[in-house]
Amino acid sequence: MSDHSLKNTSDDQPELSRRGFLKTGLGGALLLSTVSLTAGLTGCATTPAGRISAVDTRTDARYQFQFLSRDDIALFEALLPAMFAGALPEEANQRRFAIAGTIERVDQGIAMFGPANQQELRKLFDLLNFAPTRIALARVWSDWPSVSTEDADAFLNRWRNSRIGLLNNGYIALTKISNVAFYGHAPHWHVSGYAGPPAWAVDALPQFHNA
Repeated sequence: MSDHSLKNTSDDQPELSRRGFLKTGLGGALLLSTVSLTAGLTGCATTPAGRISAVDTRTDARYQFQFLSRDDIALFEALLPAMFAGALPEEANQRRFAIAGTIERVDQGIAMFGPANQQELRKLFDLLNFAPTRIALARVWSDWPSVSTEDADAFLNRWRNSRIGLLNNGYIALTKISNVAFYGHAPHWHVSGYAGPPAWAVDALPQFHNA
């Protein structure tokens, strides 16, 4: 299985919030806008999911989603096991909670972005959740809850290696925001080989104590 991880990404989040995720050109922008509009008209879930628990909606939810829809959550539930196959816990419950927490941090990160980046990501997610474009551009035939980790990995590889800018930039957006959410979480620092901030910085900067 391919590695879609970008190690030591904990310092990237401020830069991500200032940059456009998708630089698709006029044709790609028109396609994304058309897909997003069509998806909304045909009933795709694009409103924030609200207070549900990612991965297992039967559990008691304490986090309220501000950006990701239920369809977006299902998308990340399918993709994260392929992105972080070697880094996720092997024990089933710990694995579920690691995925759920990462999805919640993806939502938190997007909620802090400016409107332009949020609009770009909404169009990308709509493209992947709208069945006709998911099949045509991602070559994923099943809804995301039914997609295997192997098929999710194959999709990511296709977009990573694509010569079509829209698809390649979509891959970068998906993996970059996911990597920041996963490896930027303090309990996961050791997985990327990051030992954490030096002791003097922790003692001197109050934000480390408030994190």
